[in-house]
Amino acid sequence: MSSDSKNQVSLTEGPIWKQIILFTIPLLLGNIFQQMYNAADSIIVGNYLGSSALAAVGSSSSVINLLVSAFMGISVGAGVVISKFYGAKDEEGVERAVHTMVTFGIIGSIVLTVLGIVLSPYILVWMGTPDSVMQNSVLYFRIFFAGIASTVMYNIGSGIFRAVGDSKRPLYYLIISTIINVILDLIFIAIFHWGIAGAAIATVIAQTVSCILTYYNLISETSAYQLKLQKLRIHRFELKQIIRIGLPGGLQNSIVSLSNVIVQSNINSFGELAIAGCGAYWKIDGFALLPASSFALAVTTFVSQNIGARKLDRVKKGTTFSLFAGMITAEVIGVVIFIFAPYLIALFNRDPEVIAYGSEMARNVVPAYFLVALSHGIAGVLRGAGKSVVPMITMICFWCILRVIYMTVALRLVNDIHIVYWAYPITWTCSAIVLLIYLKKVKWMPVL
Repeated sequence: MSSDSKNQVSLTEGPIWKQIILFTIPLLLGNIFQQMYNAADSIIVGNYLGSSALAAVGSSSSVINLLVSAFMGISVGAGVVISKFYGAKDEEGVERAVHTMVTFGIIGSIVLTVLGIVLSPYILVWMGTPDSVMQNSVLYFRIFFAGIASTVMYNIGSGIFRAVGDSKRPLYYLIISTIINVILDLIFIAIFHWGIAGAAIATVIAQTVSCILTYYNLISETSAYQLKLQKLRIHRFELKQIIRIGLPGGLQNSIVSLSNVIVQSNINSFGELAIAGCGAYWKIDGFALLPASSFALAVTTFVSQNIGARKLDRVKKGTTFSLFAGMITAEVIGVVIFIFAPYLIALFNRDPEVIAYGSEMARNVVPAYFLVALSHGIAGVLRGAGKSVVPMITMICFWCILRVIYMTVALRLVNDIHIVYWAYPITWTCSAIVLLIYLKKVKWMPVL
């Protein structure tokens, strides 16, 4: 199977720890630059436009994740399907899966654009977004979703590269677009004074650049995963496989994101400064858990490729290494955040109350980082093996249902924002225990 070998890491041969790390590092760097989109917006918005505008960006983020996450879960399913075909050296299967997913992505992008633009004010009202930030939140939200196709299609394209062992090119494109985003943020906000609209426009332009670069290279490829526009269509068998594996993850992402919207609505009830402070912490959290999520993404591709190649012993060893690596890195970062939380929150806004809210949330949540890393890691392994229903049920039960019930009951008894903070460590603990028991006690790998 021909390919651009200099950008690819073989996941079906060679030292397991080395191949996983070589594959994970570009994923991690790429995820860091992905997070820098939102962080750059928040830092520049918070420092130039104030805590009210920062709160608007923070209140919009959870809703954006709600509408986008289902589709992103399905794209992960597509990556698993492509990886298995690639590991089995089935070039026709790779080609059909690639063109099916890109076509599906185009259709999904249109749907997301319409839903985001139309539903934004209604969802923000339902969340109890304060009137003081409502106008800016709706404006940011609608501009973002006007360009959501670039975000969706970039993620699909980068997922195709990852599925065949190439995590480097998506990184290169993100570095370029992140630099563009920061420069445009400063120009549009600090020089042109476009306000929060400038932050949203900068993000859309930068994401469009990364999308164009990704598809230029997919079309220019000479391998089985080359994108040929004349072959864009839905292949029924491949779509069924993608949906079977990806839909549970997509539903899980959406429902968990819905619970996070409910969490955000509870934070909203504590006022604008709480929104700004907790929103600043979530930007830091987004960076902190990137190593764990990168190992989880890597192990999904590793497991699916090696199952496709019928190398199950490598699957077991790769699983063990990835889980420990994810937990250790997550907790080390958690300790750093615990110590330096006030200084990190101050990067976004120097209001003492904003810093206090953000620091308190960080110090209540980060001690449990190794548990969320374990949950994500096991979920990544199971998705790679095609068992995506199990993590879906587990995450929905604990990260959504239990989380919402706990907050609803506890906040009626004690109206304290710490109740919201504790929702995360409690539910992460439950999911980690259940998924670990499943991994140890249930036969989740195929029988040769």
